Amino acid sequence: MIVNGTDLLFMDDAEGNYIKTFEATVKGKGTDEKGRKYLVLDRSAFYPDGGGQPSDTGLLLWKSPDGEERCLKVAFVSKRGEVRHFVEENKPENHYFEETEEGKKVKGVLDWKRRYAHMRFHTSQHLVSGILWDIYHAATVGNQIHAEYSRVDFSPLTLQQLDKEEVERRCNEIIQNAPDVRIYFEDRKKVEESGEAERCNLHLLPQSVKSLRIVKIEGVELCPCAGTHLRNAGEVGGIRITQVRSKGKGRVRITYELTDG
Repeated sequence: MIVNGTDLLFMDDAEGNYIKTFEATVKGKGTDEKGRKYLVLDRSAFYPDGGGQPSDTGLLLWKSPDGEERCLKVAFVSKRGEVRHFVEENKPENHYFEETEEGKKVKGVLDWKRRYAHMRFHTSQHLVSGILWDIYHAATVGNQIHAEYSRVDFSPLTLQQLDKEEVERRCNEIIQNAPDVRIYFEDRKKVEESGEAERCNLHLLPQSVKSLRIVKIEGVELCPCAGTHLRNAGEVGGIRITQVRSKGKGRVRITYELTDG
């Protein structure tokens, strides 16, 4: 799927989320208002920061005219406007940035440990959100994914209502059953007519968005989402809730970590 001029390779289906390396061509380069250097590529498997999920990091590689391998470290990727791959600051190899003229062929290599952790946590967030909706009719109103833990905010919900052990038990039961995770595009009107609009928080998406990227875990969750996910929920391993706290009237935050099952 092309986003702001860059083909984001992970967007089309679940298999695209497992791309670890890719070939691309430099479309442009620049320095932002903070003095940070970036490259714009014609295609990329790096996830840009957004939706509560941090961006991917990794490397861009190519060979110099005399055959020496060059490397730039990608520290952050943003899609505000064009998709920008910001290089890590204050690194000796950053002088290679000057070699990355338009048309340069590069190889992207993702930090796979970080990416896969985000995939596990983002998929697990959909499990938690689906269960909280089914039990309490509580909508997801905020989330932040990390490589070591995640947190999700729900409303309307109170601490007195929440049964932490039951939520954890049901999450792990679903993980053990290992349902597939589908990623596909659907017409907004069709989702609205399906009766899932409230569950999907469609009111948060501008009416101008007519085609939705859907993440579906059969019998558990259906939600528009642009993040990276597993192909099967069994890969999550297990969920352990570490904290529940009130975030104001009718709003509860659940923080959890993952286990190996």
